[in-house]
Amino acid sequence: MMLPTHATVGLAIAAPISALAPDLAPAALAGALAGSVLPDLDLYSGHRRTLHYPTVYALLAAPAVVLAAVSTLPAAVALAAFLVGAAVHCRMDRYGGGLELRPWEENSDRAVYDHVRGRWRRPKRWIRYDGSPGDLTLLVALTLPLLVVLEGPFRLVAAAALAVGVTYVALRRRLASLAPVVFGYAPEVLSRYVPDRYRR
Repeated sequence: MMLPTHATVGLAIAAPISALAPDLAPAALAGALAGSVLPDLDLYSGHRRTLHYPTVYALLAAPAVVLAAVSTLPAAVALAAFLVGAAVHCRMDRYGGGLELRPWEENSDRAVYDHVRGRWRRPKRWIRYDGSPGDLTLLVALTLPLLVVLEGPFRLVAAAALAVGVTYVALRRRLASLAPVVFGYAPEVLSRYVPDRYRR
């Protein structure tokens, strides 16, 4: 799924805390947002493998949530929300399409790498690919309530995620055709950082 959807899911996970414990809401929202975005920072270096740990994040999240519930310290809440956001991100990637430039062609059996099992998990394709109409539907369904319940910078983040997501969906298939052309002109020094899927 696309990064705006991941970011919005992170906010949606933490949003109930805004009502239950308003003083902890900023820590929970910031932690969940950061955790839901972090795995995709490996986009140009071993994407869905370098920073994607579907089992490890989940195993770390469980005690972190217990600690946050017991201590109610903002730092503990932020850490728990971060780990839950990262774990959900990795799970969502499994429910989406494969790791390829044109995932609608369904040529890849790699969704996310499981370091514990030492193998790639297969995509389930419940949402066919990042930037698909299904991806946009999920983004809109999550964002509209967030625009009502969130305030300040987090409402702006939700609105920005929606705007970026709508734009990305409109351009998604064109970008897949354009990427190999653009990255084909990458200087030799940078070309080693260009993922193989962008060369085809």
